[in-house]
Order: sequence, then structure tokens, then C-alpha cells
Amino acid sequence: MRQLLPVLALAAALFVQSQTTALALDVVPPGNRNAEQPNIPGASMRRTKAGKTSFDAKYEKVRDLIANDGQLTGKIKSIAGKYGIAPIHMVGAIVGEHTYNVDAYDRLQSYYVKAASYTGNFRFAYDGESIGDFVARPEFAQCASKKGSYALWTCRESVWNRSFKGKTVGGTSFPNNRFSAVFFQPFYAGQTFGLGQINPLTALTLTDDVARISGYDKLDENDAAGVYQAIMDPDISLAYMAAAIRRSIDAYRKIAGVDISKNPGLTATLYNIGNPDARASAFSAHRAAGEATWPEENYYGWLINDKLAELEGLL
Repeated sequence: MRQLLPVLALAAALFVQSQTTALALDVVPPGNRNAEQPNIPGASMRRTKAGKTSFDAKYEKVRDLIANDGQLTGKIKSIAGKYGIAPIHMVGAIVGEHTYNVDAYDRLQSYYVKAASYTGNFRFAYDGESIGDFVARPEFAQCASKKGSYALWTCRESVWNRSFKGKTVGGTSFPNNRFSAVFFQPFYAGQTFGLGQINPLTALTLTDDVARISGYDKLDENDAAGVYQAIMDPDISLAYMAAAIRRSIDAYRKIAGVDISKNPGLTATLYNIGNPDARASAFSAHRAAGEATWPEENYYGWLINDKLAELEGLL
């Protein structure tokens, strides 16, 4: 009994510590911080105009796709459960992407058909240099010790931004553009694909999470066709969507000490703009300096919070 008492005391102390930590976490209130929708980027407006449609029409189309497809909502609920997130976060990301990025198909089956058409001998490269050869350059040596795909590709993207973006290195002039845009769109200008509108670089970053939780094969940057097949398949795309949202929630919890899991507009915003670790760090610094109280939604996330009651009704 004497031996048991210290163990029980330690367990009680750890429990109190965990509860204190949980209480210290600030929960972001529901709703939008901005009374009016932030400006929609010109590229999104031009894309929608070129399609001879409107944001309202695109929103209604993707809303109806979800509302009328019990198979899709079932998949969303099941996958969200595996990643420990509320399914409304996935609905928000799908609605945001198909309202401001691409028009939705009328049926889930159409996404499977589209995925089956993505075959071919293409690769991730720039100016004749494959991504595999590129990340073997000495500038990326610092990333070799990183554990897991998320840390590895986050490191590589940072090296790109610092050492290559908009610079001439070794006789090659690199565009002043995102890593994903330069190396990961091998056959036309689109950068995100499928039901989840996943960027190939995002998929590579999250592949360990998806392999561990959903059991799908890990992706390889040297197999571009395999990456595209994965992000075009609705089932796998939804898993990557959930993994991205989970990462955003965890980043703000661990780095900034705030819980964004009750605000789908914020998770949708981060799904749209990416880089949750860097953004959580920047928000934390602004908050410590008294320059911010809560993270704010962008135009994309604003729509999700504005339509939240209707979107929750789809589930």
C-alpha cells in the first residue's frame, strides 16, 4: 500500500496538470471577427467570370451536391471521426474550394471517373531538373535529419523560400513563386485537384499522417502519377483533407495556445491559405504584443461561418 500511494499521488498530479493545461487553452469564439466579408482575390473573380457563373451559383451547386449525396456525407463523417475532427470542418473546406476555386461536379461518381483519367508519364520538375534531383542539392542537407513527411517537406519549402525563390542559383533562374507552383504542376496551370482540391506538395507533406491513420500507401515525389491518382480519388482526397485540418487545429493549439476547433471558418481559412505552423507562430507573436485577440477568417472562411447553420444542416 505504501508503494501504491506515491504512484497514485503522481497520477493525481499529472491529472491536475493536464486539466490546468486544458483550461489554459483559449477557445476561439464561434462566428466571424469581421462584420463584412474580406475582399475576394481577383484571380477567383476572374475564374468565376470566365466560367459564366457566379459565386452564389457555385455555392448552391456544391451545397446541393453534399445535400443530395448520402454516400458523400457518410464518407465525410467516417473520415472525420478517424482524424478526431468535427465533419463540419470538411464540409466547410469542400464548400469553400468549390465556391471560390473550381465548380463542383453534380455527382460524387464524377470525381471517381475523373480520377481514373489521370494517367500518363509526367513528373514533378522545373527546367528539366526533377524534384528528386533538386532536393538532393546541398542547400537541402539540413532537412535530411527531419523525421516524418510533414517536417521534411516543411523544411524543404523553407529552403526554397530562403535560397531559391526569385534567385539565380548555379546558373538556373528560379521564379519568384511558390514551391508548389514551380515544381508541382507538370502539365497545366492548375495547382489543386479533385474533391478536396489538394495541392500535390500538400499531399506529400501529409502522406505520413494519412498512411498511419487511413492506411493508404505513402506517396513518393518521384512518382507524380501516383501522387495525382491519390489526390484525385475522392476517398483518399477526403483523408488528406482531414489530415490538413487536423494539422491546423494542432498547430494553433500547440504553438499559439488557442483552440480553433469550434470555428469552421478558421479551419477553412487555413485550408485555403496553408502553412498553419508559420501562421500560428505569427498570430502568437501578434497576440503577445497586444496586436491581436483572436485569429481572423479570410473571405473563404467568412463564407463558411456566415452559412454555418445551413451547412451544419447538410450533416
